[in-house]
Amino acid sequence: MIRKCVFPVAGFGTRFLPVTKSVPKEMLPIVSTPLIEYAVKEAYDSGINEMFMITNRNKESISKYFQENKELNVLIKDTKKAESLRIQEELTKEAKFSYLFQNNMLGLGHAIQQAKDCINEPFAVILCDDLCACPEDSVLQQLINLHERNPDKCIIALEEVPDKHVHKYGIIDGTLIKDNNIFKINAMIEKPQIEEAPSNLAIIGRYILQPEIFKTLEATKADGNGEIQITTALLELARKGKVLGYKYSGQRFDCGSVDGYIDANLYFRNEMTS
Repeated sequence: MIRKCVFPVAGFGTRFLPVTKSVPKEMLPIVSTPLIEYAVKEAYDSGINEMFMITNRNKESISKYFQENKELNVLIKDTKKAESLRIQEELTKEAKFSYLFQNNMLGLGHAIQQAKDCINEPFAVILCDDLCACPEDSVLQQLINLHERNPDKCIIALEEVPDKHVHKYGIIDGTLIKDNNIFKINAMIEKPQIEEAPSNLAIIGRYILQPEIFKTLEATKADGNGEIQITTALLELARKGKVLGYKYSGQRFDCGSVDGYIDANLYFRNEMTS
């Protein structure tokens, strides 16, 4: 069973300035629910109850969101508004939250590395920017289902992206090993130009990682921007046959971009009213 999930939420969200000067990007609402709640609920619904937020010291609103607000609860008690906090209160009461600080923004690999002293078992990673709507199991649950059959492997979520967007993602070279969208990962390239890309299968923000990843990250050299990339560390494990990719079933919204964020609001608003 996967019991722990890491949420890298320390970034500054510069694509959403000026609002993210004071409001964390992860607290921006999809309709009326912040991105971070969607991410935590996906983990919680997948059987995870230990949540590790990799944050910075200017994002107190994230920790406050997952704390009880007694004054507000008294104010809305026995009103219809109380239902709007039901899921948030369940997460607050049932899940355990830990907050770890990434003082320097040195890449996703560096962010995940901040949890090395807290995790010694297979664990999940969710990137809040990638908000997914799935017909049945969530993307994370789909990865966990595969992990149960491959408990010694790292597993990454994959999605086909248009060629014009390949340069925005980590792209894999993989071998389809079963008809149900499972790939053996042979190589990975971070944000390649289309002529250098081995495929259009992109890594999206859901991972199941083995604790071995921490030692691998420690040995991973920074890239030209001074960042430690998770794809570089995973490539080392892939060369040992330890990484699988899964082309998940569902629809993703890139809420790290303004267009994707607006599309997500429209989609979830329609879902609420249909």
